[in-house]
Amino acid sequence: MTAIATTNAPAAIGPYVQGVSFGDIVITSGQLPIDPKTKAMVEDVAQQATQSLTNALAIVREAGLEANNIVKTTVFVKDLNDFALVNAAYEAFFNAHNAPFPARSCVEVARLPMDAKVEIEVIAVKR
Repeated sequence: MTAIATTNAPAAIGPYVQGVSFGDIVITSGQLPIDPKTKAMVEDVAQQATQSLTNALAIVREAGLEANNIVKTTVFVKDLNDFALVNAAYEAFFNAHNAPFPARSCVEVARLPMDAKVEIEVIAVKR
């Protein structure tokens, strides 16, 4: 197992790494919607979803893969009433990258780190 680190995604805020590579598999840690350049988090839930996916893709790219290598995502949302907005941003993200939609789970959670509205983790596989 090899740790993946990139300045194009926020640094880990605890005792974990941004992602790991294990053979042909890349697994990211949950990505908060923090802009890695400004360290800020926007309030809009759709923009948070896009930023979380952008951060996850940066880690996947650091491992030499692209959006079309993502085979599974897990989306954590603070309020499932935001599902339609998150879903639209999610769809637009994968369409913009000409990538097929991966398998996905979406769960509502009581609270996310830094009071984010969204956190997303992905699994990518070399093809």
